[in-house]
Amino acid sequence: MQSEETGQPQADNVSPAEIARFAALAETWWDPAGPMRALHRMNGIRVAWALARLRERCGGRTLRVLDVGCGAGLAAEALAGANHDVTGLDASEAVLTAARRHAEGRNLALRYRLGSLATLVAEGEVFDAITAFEVIEHVPEPRRFLAEIAALLAPGGILVLSTLNRTKRSLLLGKFAAEYLLGWVPPGTHDWRRFLTPAEIEDGLGAVGLGVFDLTGMRFDPLRQRFRLSRDVAINYLLAAWKPAPSSAPSP
Repeated sequence: MQSEETGQPQADNVSPAEIARFAALAETWWDPAGPMRALHRMNGIRVAWALARLRERCGGRTLRVLDVGCGAGLAAEALAGANHDVTGLDASEAVLTAARRHAEGRNLALRYRLGSLATLVAEGEVFDAITAFEVIEHVPEPRRFLAEIAALLAPGGILVLSTLNRTKRSLLLGKFAAEYLLGWVPPGTHDWRRFLTPAEIEDGLGAVGLGVFDLTGMRFDPLRQRFRLSRDVAINYLLAAWKPAPSSAPSP
């Protein structure tokens, strides 16, 4: 994307501090008991929900999927394992090295790219579906993030994202309990002020021509030590949106 003021390519919509924080965890990313254990516990349910939304809108065909902020590949590998053609995008070479190492020998339609959404937009890339799991709360400009995703989606394409709501409960449980009491993620991983409500994301998507068609919450089940779907979106939630295909031109 270009700056409206200068006509020059805009700087990448990424935070160097966030990149460095996650790069430091690269070697332990795939450890289910390590600092990324919360992602391991929610990965199955969020990928299953995403795949169900893709089947609902696109049928059973193989889709060209972009996994934004893929990290070391937890979701990207699972999406490729469901017979989709997946590109994992991340701004950290360290986490991509871990991702490539883990995927070796699995014979998946999976590739990893170092860069940003702006890079792919400039290259004219187009995808049938885009996933962005626990990413939008870490980018400097969330509305630009959604605009770049919209630019990369093919007409009829699907976006599935997951993030944290900005509520008192998410401050208590999603921030302080998860980081300081339970140790699910390293302290300082999240800034509660950057959490977005579903209404804020829906507004941002609407501004770039995408419409939300599904929304669900995720709640942690302490007995089973895993996440499950819930009507409660006060802490973690999943959202799906689509880019309408242009209506067919009328017959002469």
